[in-house]
Amino acid sequence: MRRAYLFRLSQERGLSEEASVRRMDRRTMELNQVSYFINLAKTLNFTAAARLSGVSQPSLTRAIRRLEEELGGPLIHRDGKNSRLTGLGRDVETEFRRMLVAMRSVRNHSENWAMGMHRVLDVAVAPTVGPQEFAAFFESALAEVPSIEIKLHSLQPNEDTSDILSGKYHACIMPRETRPEPKLDVHPLFRERFVLGCSASHPLASREIVRGEDLLEFPFVDRLKCEFRDQILDHFARHDLLMQPRFRSDREDWVQHFVADGTAICILPERSATAPGLVTRPIEGFALEREVVIATVSGSTAPVEIRKIAQLAAGYAWH
Repeated sequence: MRRAYLFRLSQERGLSEEASVRRMDRRTMELNQVSYFINLAKTLNFTAAARLSGVSQPSLTRAIRRLEEELGGPLIHRDGKNSRLTGLGRDVETEFRRMLVAMRSVRNHSENWAMGMHRVLDVAVAPTVGPQEFAAFFESALAEVPSIEIKLHSLQPNEDTSDILSGKYHACIMPRETRPEPKLDVHPLFRERFVLGCSASHPLASREIVRGEDLLEFPFVDRLKCEFRDQILDHFARHDLLMQPRFRSDREDWVQHFVADGTAICILPERSATAPGLVTRPIEGFALEREVVIATVSGSTAPVEIRKIAQLAAGYAWH
């Protein structure tokens, strides 16, 4: 903000930006100057602004003059009862109000952290884990632990539970990894089968169980972000069923809508189907399933709030 003002003033006064910056850097703007000016902008009266600021009028006047020197121009036209902000003063007021809001937010966060009153928990979710199972859980968890705020992230293809240990996330909701990590607490949530996904009006939707050979009659959509993609394709290859993808995408929402709106099919976890009109059916002889878990740092190094959330998730009645 300061550099932007200096650049504008330098153009008006024929100074270089670098010279203006050097001039500005010789002084340090104080936070009380910001609050003094906001009170002055509110009242347009030095006596009233000093009263609001809890200082004497001469002290406030000196602070405003220093501020004007630092910014390189007058902030208020001094005309008794008809005092008014200058153009620069109006611009500065807007920015200073943003600064005060930010400072209040910083103070609130620091006080809440010190008192254990509030904490933002960063939870990463694998892109193939559907949201429907978690809406009711998070609502109940937030009611149980009202001092927290949960910030959900999409777990990227190159990320795994090591990002919890690095401190990037407090927890991950994801399919269980094959390699164990002794520094993590892994709580199982639920198991789910891999099933056929098709539109509600699809010919295969009328069957209770779909035969593998029936899948070859329809375009197959390849879910590139599926953690079990190789196992799925290997299963059908072992049964002489060569699945020929006609469409591939790493966007789960695109895959599901593509299937829900046409004759194409896909293989997906049964709980992750979220697109309107998308239905799932079991496949004969296909028994692949996965376990969805929540992983956190083990022991007392994990925030007590995330340990509470993990315990609630582990004990939750997943439908």
